[in-house]
Parts: sequence; C-alpha cells; structure tokens
Amino acid sequence: MADSETPYHPDLEDLRRIPVDLFASKKLPGLSSGDLGFADSSENLVFILRKSSSSLKSLLDSSGVPLFSISRLHNGMWELHKGDVEKRKELVLTAKRTSNKFSKTELKVSFAGESSQHLVIKGCPFQKSCTIYNQDSIVAQTSLMYKLRQIYVGRSKFRLTIFPGSIDHSLVVAMVAMFLQG
Repeated sequence: MADSETPYHPDLEDLRRIPVDLFASKKLPGLSSGDLGFADSSENLVFILRKSSSSLKSLLDSSGVPLFSISRLHNGMWELHKGDVEKRKELVLTAKRTSNKFSKTELKVSFAGESSQHLVIKGCPFQKSCTIYNQDSIVAQTSLMYKLRQIYVGRSKFRLTIFPGSIDHSLVVAMVAMFLQG
C-alpha cells in the first residue's frame, strides 16, 4: 500500500492517451491586435496565429518562434511550410478543398513525401466547427463555446479538442487555421 505522504506522479504513457483541449480566442493576454491565440485549460498561451497578409499566416509557439507558414493559393488550395513566412523552408503538407457548400466544407490534406496518408477535414467554417479524420478515426474536433442559458452563441471563442495519436498538436492547429480561412 502506498504511503499517503508520497506524491502521485502520473505515468507519461497515461498522459499520452488523454485528449487535449485548446481554447481559441482573440482576447487572450499577450496577443497583438488581429492575432488568434490557442491556450490550454490554465489559460497559458500555447500557439499564436498571426496574419501577415490576406493569403499568408504564421503559426508561432508561445514565445513567438515561427513554427509554420500557411499560404493560401488559388482555387481552394493551401500549403504549409516549416518556418517563417519570409523563409518558407520545406513543404510539410498541402490541402485542397474537395467540397464547398453553404453549410459544409471539406478539405483533403496530403503530407509532403507521403502519398499514402491523407487526412480529411469536414465542417462549417462560419460556425467554427470542424472534424479532422484519419481514415475512420477522429484526430481533432472544434466546437463553439456554449454556456448555459445563453440564447446567442458568440463565434469569437471556440474549443479545439485534440485526441491522442501520432499527429503533432502544432500541425493540428495549422490545419484548423487553414480550414477556418476558407
């Protein structure tokens, strides 16, 4: 039997099996005007999405280091590169809009160098809701922040739930940013 004075330390394998919630808002502390921040449940800033122009965005970590640059191309296509917008290094993935109806949009995401793995993003950008699928499993999902007794649900805050798996959280945030762009 364990001593009651001994602190509990969770196993790292157990922590990898727990879904992670990130909360997105433009009103988090430490954000510049026009930035979209992603914070954890303790309101610690994790990622920042910064708009460089109408077709370019940068995904930064909490200290402001550029992780990815997101480029919107023509005809519903996006490219995700490592690094800053000015120094787009290596191509990580491309996304192409496969369906665009009034209330439903679908993107097909292809990783650079891997012709076999594809992700599909389905949802409605206006409602800031989407689900990212890897074949038959859910990778991540967004939803608006509802409150009890709230008649009108604002679109300025939403939740991103990332389910356990092998995809990096920063890649998931970048894919959600591509989806919401358009």
